[in-house]
Amino acid sequence: MAIRLRTAHTADLAPAELRAVRGLLDDAFEGDFGDQDWDHTLGGIHALVHDDTGLVAHGAVIQRRVLHHGRSLRTGYVEGVAVRTDSRRRGLGGRVMAALERVIDGAYALGALSATTEGGGLYTARGWQPWPGRVHVLGPDGIVRLPDEEGATFVRSASAGTLDPLHDLIFDWRDGDVL
Repeated sequence: MAIRLRTAHTADLAPAELRAVRGLLDDAFEGDFGDQDWDHTLGGIHALVHDDTGLVAHGAVIQRRVLHHGRSLRTGYVEGVAVRTDSRRRGLGGRVMAALERVIDGAYALGALSATTEGGGLYTARGWQPWPGRVHVLGPDGIVRLPDEEGATFVRSASAGTLDPLHDLIFDWRDGDVL
């Protein structure tokens, strides 16, 4: 079966492609992927893997800002990584991540993502590091600590230099799940 990988900006995806991505994410997350999660997935670069049966894997990288040690880092934030249930354990998640990592390494100072327990192994195997420090969000009412995200937030330092876990990561605000 031929495997094809394509990267494209959200603006370059046809409505049918966007519907296929949303369907894949709804199925992969077993109904725990809402409209705000979908909104977080849009506006960046998508990696789409197709085989002869259609879309089998997806991931996206969108831009966010992270404050760290007196700097505002342009951050490639990974969203919507999923592989169709019948196609898992074939390396397709790795192919998606390789495409997204190329974008992150070439365009951002930092890569970041929030991983599920099941997904953490994929990211660790690819060199992503669980952030050992504190995680916050800069919300409408100021800086708020996110202790539930500590241990689930992974980083990939592209050109940011050395990140110091003694200094917090403070993510920009967004509606829904902030990370």
